[in-house]
Amino acid sequence: MAAVKACNILITGANRGLGLETVKQLLENSCQKHIFATCRDPDGPKSEALRELARKHPRVITIIRLDVDDPCSIKESAKKVGSLLGNNGLNLLVNNAGIVARGTIHTSRVEDMKNTFNTNVIGPLLIIREYLPYLQTAAKASGTPGMSCNKAAVINISSVAGSMTRKPSNHIQSPVLPYSMSKAGFNMLTVLAAEELKADEILCMALHPGWVKTELGGEKAPLEPKESVEGMLRVIGSLTEKQHGGFLDYTGETIPW
Repeated sequence: MAAVKACNILITGANRGLGLETVKQLLENSCQKHIFATCRDPDGPKSEALRELARKHPRVITIIRLDVDDPCSIKESAKKVGSLLGNNGLNLLVNNAGIVARGTIHTSRVEDMKNTFNTNVIGPLLIIREYLPYLQTAAKASGTPGMSCNKAAVINISSVAGSMTRKPSNHIQSPVLPYSMSKAGFNMLTVLAAEELKADEILCMALHPGWVKTELGGEKAPLEPKESVEGMLRVIGSLTEKQHGGFLDYTGETIPW
């Protein structure tokens, strides 16, 4: 496996599902790493597993409050993380937090459309904006050419449900119109962010974790979180400028937009 050697890593939605599993697996090779594990309610019952990990690994994990639906929360989290980073910068930003809403053209509620777009598109956009100075610092400090997750990178955890090529084939069987539309927007954010971040040599790409057995994915999903995250970390660790602005899945396969 290509190891993720990034020193300073921030993961959104780190208190459950794929985010929590990512923190767990990064801990297995935590030498010289610091993980900023963010979530909406660090003190709530849904964050107990994350708090337990932080108690066991206080030098590696710092829990940060970050509500992706709240621009003020995003801004405050960036100030907090920035004060802890010092002059080192942020090497890896993983936009993992997201929500799903089901529906068709006939049944999708306006509120669901607004909520999914706020969480899955606007939130990540503001997070990239607020954390960009720290990514730029890390890129400059690396002293090495090219792009990699160990230098400075934004990894957007997207979904094949946002693929205009792939999703229509199972839309009737799995109608998640609000979610699919938001993930298509998220994919466009990835492409445009990659274009803007190119000059700073900050890698940016979208990654599909597969259909995973989580609270979001449901019990019918064929993949366990452990397998999905193992694959994603393998892909993340092997990324170069060749994958900049790309869309891959957890096995490394390219997904059509």
